[in-house]
Amino acid sequence: MGNPESKTVSGDGHVRRIGILGGGQLGRMMGLAGIPLGFEFRFLDPAADACAALTGGLVQAGFDDEAAARELARAVDVATFDFENVPDSTAQALEGLCPMYPPPIALGSCQDRMVEKKLLSDHGIAVAGFHPVSSRTDLLEGLDHLDYPAVLKTRRFGYDGKGQAVLRDQEDLERAWQRLGESELILEAFVPFEAECSLIGVRGHDGETRFWPLTRNVHDNGILALSRPGEFDQVLQTDAEQKMLRLMEHFDYRGVLTIEFFLCGGELLANEIAPRVHNSGHWTIDGSTCSQFENHIRAVSGMPLGQTGLVQPSLMFNWIGQIPDRDVAMEVPGLHWHDYGKQPRPGRKIGHATLTAESLDILMEKALELAAIAGGAFPSLVESLD
Repeated sequence: MGNPESKTVSGDGHVRRIGILGGGQLGRMMGLAGIPLGFEFRFLDPAADACAALTGGLVQAGFDDEAAARELARAVDVATFDFENVPDSTAQALEGLCPMYPPPIALGSCQDRMVEKKLLSDHGIAVAGFHPVSSRTDLLEGLDHLDYPAVLKTRRFGYDGKGQAVLRDQEDLERAWQRLGESELILEAFVPFEAECSLIGVRGHDGETRFWPLTRNVHDNGILALSRPGEFDQVLQTDAEQKMLRLMEHFDYRGVLTIEFFLCGGELLANEIAPRVHNSGHWTIDGSTCSQFENHIRAVSGMPLGQTGLVQPSLMFNWIGQIPDRDVAMEVPGLHWHDYGKQPRPGRKIGHATLTAESLDILMEKALELAAIAGGAFPSLVESLD
């Protein structure tokens, strides 16, 4: 880094103050995991009511505010982030004054879907067919190559089903082009998957790696609704871990990393990379020996990593837009409740709950009971797991 003010972090135990770019629920849960370990937290977020501020100080500023990033950097020993759309200029401004993990190169590689797909392909990790789209001509060429159905996505900023459209015919194409055509886009082959899943792993300051069980995910309207770990065989688990190891070594990674996969024809196709803690890993707080949040804090601060085994069968429910009656839901045995303290609004992640049980059969009985209380699409989504 070459800056006289810059700091270094290894395994020396000198880290006390951790800065986090982003003050949402992921930052909040990092803070909740790190406070018992003796760490203090400071967040940078544009929202005055950022829910992570409950666990530390808040620098209220936009993510593109380089001066605010430098203010944060001077107040902490090491920095990290809770979402991947931090501007590159902000990450560089911060990194010049204090260590930042995961490394900004990993952050940048995951902000553009085209760069991300090429990165995965270059490392021998299978992905669905794709084609860059900068014009209507490009889109038509891509459809000639990939055919219908296909998925048109913005290259940057899309998440939770936003910024994308499934194309099944010419009418879909016209509607999608009117809505998305002014952005740089990528066309991807439609994948008739058997299941969606994710692998979450962590790499420490000394290169040690740990992985949580491959987790099955169920979405509702493009947003994660349910996550259940531990139902895939060891062959798929090992395959997913080997894929992730290639990326970790490429980036000299430090912290938690997530890869989202499609299971198709018994093979894993990588869909997206998230260089951070992930929604599909919230079950690790109550269902694993050491959560993804605690292990991320351990990794970026230079501590030894914790064990990542599944303690007992677990199932995470994501509360989107509205949250069920807590007291009624808590009558279900084995339920662990997490309210993020955010104001409800459609499509917003405002909390989650994790069910744990001594067996998978008992877990799914409880899940049906909780799904009936939660209502909406949950009863059918839980049934789809069987």
